[in-house]
Amino acid sequence: MSDIFSKLHQAFQLPVVRYALIVGLLIALCSSLLGVTLVMKRFSFIGDGLSHVAFGAMAVATAAGITNNMLIIMPVTIISAVLLLRTGSNTKIKGDAAVAMISVGALAIGYMLMNIAARSGSGRTSGNVTADVCSTLFGSTAILTLKPADVWICIAMSVVVVAVFLIFYNKIFAVTFDESFAKATGIRSDMYNLLIAVVIAVIIVIAMNFVGSLLISALIIFPALSAMRVFKSFRSVIICSVVISLLCAFFGIMISILAETPVGSTIVSADIIVFFAFCIVSAALKRGK
Repeated sequence: MSDIFSKLHQAFQLPVVRYALIVGLLIALCSSLLGVTLVMKRFSFIGDGLSHVAFGAMAVATAAGITNNMLIIMPVTIISAVLLLRTGSNTKIKGDAAVAMISVGALAIGYMLMNIAARSGSGRTSGNVTADVCSTLFGSTAILTLKPADVWICIAMSVVVVAVFLIFYNKIFAVTFDESFAKATGIRSDMYNLLIAVVIAVIIVIAMNFVGSLLISALIIFPALSAMRVFKSFRSVIICSVVISLLCAFFGIMISILAETPVGSTIVSADIIVFFAFCIVSAALKRGK
């Protein structure tokens, strides 16, 4: 036990480890806040589709040799969020089909561009394309990858996400539970649905380098599903979801330091364990009644 604490103490002497903890907790906080709304509105597919789009945009930026890839990833992901939200029942291509087309297309084009850039020696892609792709899709295998600029960008975006959620909490609550009633009371539900989609796009972009583009949707959905197994009110589900997400992120990072496992995969694994634990608690509570 003393060896474990000694290793953790030594790790936290390094600024990059503290950066990873700060970013991980902020991402967990933001993703859990909007995760409940996505699950209840059956918008979970948007998070998965946008994570694939972010990968494709990142591949384009890398192949083009753009130093600040956020200039491409952020607007492309936000525009895709708007387009996915607009694919309703009145379009020829339904929402689930549109997500499949966009997500698979983004993955294919992104991987192809990274291969082309690696063979031609252009862009910033290294010769080991498989390692680059795995790192982007599943998160970096090394925790010591974050820079101070990454931390400040994450802090600024997280403040915006939390502020938006708190300011429009009542509107988001109304749109989440009964969109028809919200429209009848004068709430512009389309605008708030668009706001939710844009905020999710921002969360996915800031989380991609840390967790990996394929694992972000799990980070958004699992805490919400776990909380909904036990709690019923909107506020209690959100609070529980936030607590679960923060704890899983914290212990996931700790375990990844000790076991030298990928950060994103370790955090998601912790979320899965907690989900099954809450399923057991839910079953026990139902038997008790």
